[in-house]
Amino acid sequence: MDHTPSPRRGVDRSGGNPATPLESLDWLQRRAARARTLISTHPRALAAGVSAALLGFAATAFGIAPLAPDAAELPRQVITETVEALPLAPQLEALADHSLELSRTEITRTSDTADSLLRRLGVADPQAASFLARDPTARRVLQGRPGKLVTARARGDGTLVELVARFPSETRELYGTHFTRLTVTPDGDGWRAQAELAPLQAQVRMGSGTIQSTLFAATDAAGVPDPVAMQLAEIFSTDIDFHRELRRGDTFSVVYETLTADGEPIVWNQGTGRVLASEFVNDGRTHQAVWYQGRDGRGAYYDLSGQSKRRTFLASPLEFSRVTSGFAMRMHPILQRMRAHKGVDYAAPTGTPVRVVGDGVVEFAGWQNGYGNVVVVAHSNHRKTLYAHLSRIDVRQGERLAQGQHVGAVGATGWATGPHLHFEFIAGGVQQDPLLIAKASEAVSLAPTEKPLFEQFAQTAKLKLEVARSVTTASLGRD
Repeated sequence: MDHTPSPRRGVDRSGGNPATPLESLDWLQRRAARARTLISTHPRALAAGVSAALLGFAATAFGIAPLAPDAAELPRQVITETVEALPLAPQLEALADHSLELSRTEITRTSDTADSLLRRLGVADPQAASFLARDPTARRVLQGRPGKLVTARARGDGTLVELVARFPSETRELYGTHFTRLTVTPDGDGWRAQAELAPLQAQVRMGSGTIQSTLFAATDAAGVPDPVAMQLAEIFSTDIDFHRELRRGDTFSVVYETLTADGEPIVWNQGTGRVLASEFVNDGRTHQAVWYQGRDGRGAYYDLSGQSKRRTFLASPLEFSRVTSGFAMRMHPILQRMRAHKGVDYAAPTGTPVRVVGDGVVEFAGWQNGYGNVVVVAHSNHRKTLYAHLSRIDVRQGERLAQGQHVGAVGATGWATGPHLHFEFIAGGVQQDPLLIAKASEAVSLAPTEKPLFEQFAQTAKLKLEVARSVTTASLGRD
């Protein structure tokens, strides 16, 4: 009997493959044991082998990946197509049927009538002109001060589509923050006029320049409006005497607001808002200021270290003026003899507002011989200020005043040869030089709780001033 194992039931000794289920299980167990022994004995070699295999697969994939063809070798084809122009007549007919509207803006004048204003606006509409002349609301376009900003939209035949007038708020409390928008629009067979208040929008502008003669000449050359120049003089009034200390070569940089009404630059007050940040270099000394509004909602100017620019006393009772006679001996214009002038005279037109230079209480308001209409205000520490030759008095005796509040207006009452303000500062019963007192007065400090927030605000203001200087320098270089 042949006992040689059958090839189907035996074991292939060359390959080591199992032949029966029991042998298969035993074979798998031996293989698993050998694998565990190999992994534990040669872990690094096995990891390297696996990595090499993967790299080989990657190299093979890269080698067989198709490359994109060079665009320069792609075939090109030029396609030519004839485009025929549309007939001209239908285009002209469509254009004729299209309703065109033209818009134009003008500034009202003192001599304006409804007809003359509409004529300058390119409007030929008798019904609209009649409505502007007779309607109580629409008439406000022509009434009052000139300088209103008026925009009209008209059809091609001149008939009015809409008229919008923008002018300052007639409410004193909202002047400078709001404007009146007066709109005239068609209403059936007639017209309708409506007036409403709307807030002015602020845009930020920058400018800088160099003093050659006067501050106003320098700001004009730099394209900075006069109201901004007046604010600069006010902000730095306790640092610089703009009447006597301004030097040729002094420089200024300023960041300020411009005001717009519905996106249109306003023309009243030259469209300027508040100075936000400013720098003035006078005789080599740099003075900086930034407008900062604290948590209490009150705003003031501070230097970049947090020291307030506001002092106990303002440098001048007028916003900007010319000193005609200082605190010194002089020839009296009426008595014609040398006499001590124990105050400061400021030249200004009649009616110019006069403000109190510090907080106080009105001690006297009335007529006093050569002083004419005069106001005397008592301040702390036995100090007083006197405002003489006023054309009118706006306060009463015993009234408490805040710094900057108006006490009256410039005039020529009493012994005066022309309209001006005579201003005195009295300390302990003796007249002192007001210009020196203002500079030596105490500064108002920033609250300690505001310092951290202010420091961040000041850094931003400093960057804006640097931009203002660089922008102007770049423009000068191009010119």
